[in-house]
Amino acid sequence: MTETADIPALMDDQRRELMKAPDDVSAMLRLKALGWGSKRIAAELGCSRNTVRRWLAAGDWHPCASPSRSKRLDGLSAWLGERFARHAGNADVVRQELAAEKGLVVSLRTVERAVAPLRRELIAAARATVRFETQPGEQLQIDFGVRRVLIGDTSVKVFLFVATLGYSRRLHVRAYGHEKQDSWFDGMESTFCAFGGVPREVLLDNARALILHHNPASREVVLHPRLHSFAQHWGFRVRACAPYRARTKGKDERGVGYVKRNAIAGRSFATWSAMEAHLDAWTREIADERVHGTTGEAPSVRFVRDEAAALRPLAGIPPFMSARDLLRRVGADCAVEVDGNAYSVPWRLIGERVRVTVGADTVRVLHAGREVAVHAELKGRHGRAVDDRHLAGVAGTKDKPIRVTAEADASPPTAPSPALLRPLAEYEAAIGGGF
Repeated sequence: MTETADIPALMDDQRRELMKAPDDVSAMLRLKALGWGSKRIAAELGCSRNTVRRWLAAGDWHPCASPSRSKRLDGLSAWLGERFARHAGNADVVRQELAAEKGLVVSLRTVERAVAPLRRELIAAARATVRFETQPGEQLQIDFGVRRVLIGDTSVKVFLFVATLGYSRRLHVRAYGHEKQDSWFDGMESTFCAFGGVPREVLLDNARALILHHNPASREVVLHPRLHSFAQHWGFRVRACAPYRARTKGKDERGVGYVKRNAIAGRSFATWSAMEAHLDAWTREIADERVHGTTGEAPSVRFVRDEAAALRPLAGIPPFMSARDLLRRVGADCAVEVDGNAYSVPWRLIGERVRVTVGADTVRVLHAGREVAVHAELKGRHGRAVDDRHLAGVAGTKDKPIRVTAEADASPPTAPSPALLRPLAEYEAAIGGGF
């Protein structure tokens, strides 16, 4: 049997082999007490004979001794902590200042080992999020999420507007073919109508369509002028979450994911309208009736009891924007582009600038103050609404039947307007110039 004084040396040698667990060492000692030899014990436990001998000599389990290191930075813990925090975790800058101020020239790895506990604290502080709860009617969080959805036989990119009331967690969801400023405004107005009131504050991210500038250091926020006007019109404050800190808008971040995974994922729809109807039914029957994991109540119950009365009544406030006025130039395909979709106009206007108004799900095109085309507004993108009457007289269309596509105009076909078939000289006289 090896002398007890040799135990530390034996423990250092153990690092050359796999570290044994306390139960393994206890088993070795029990088998030895039963009269087993080291060779038999090694075969039973699946380890080397020398390993068994070392542990039997030690007489009990001990952790491996850590190799000692020279600690040149002893006594500098407070200084290291202050400099590490000052330089936001940059160990190399700390190493440079050690050499300049303390005269200690050490490797970067030495500094990294010394500040490792401080780095863990820094990472934990950066990840920490303090949960805050808003009062009834205080805050509405809004965001967009993008998901590809099979509509008919086509995979369409759908932009999902998700609004979440901060107190009750009640949701409102709308689908759009784009994430333009008008989509944000329409989504908010739709939310106010659905909830029957306006919250005191709307929290949003830093979408370029809404926020012109947000300084992450000073937290200075510059709103788009139209968003400022929209907020004044409806009477709410605008609050933008900190740049690169989406967790400050955590309720709605989770709400977008919930809509994507639960309402949309794995589903397909025959038409865009069918998808919208599904979202309305899902919000009403599933999202608003589930028991919320944080509040422990259904959002609809919490809303009716505490939050509905806390919202500022709409009081007959009209929509901020009943119609959009746009200027477009007619392309060579006899169409104007609006929100990624094409709408036909009379071919004689190719190259001319026209006024387009969008409102009440209708697109109207006017030239020289006269309405020249009317189409139902298309959902999604890359759609085309064509009225064949606009192509009458174009080469290749002679003797072809005049039709109106179903998605372009639901009105029955009529004869071409005589006003559109007048000689060009009359148009020149009306507008003061030639086409």
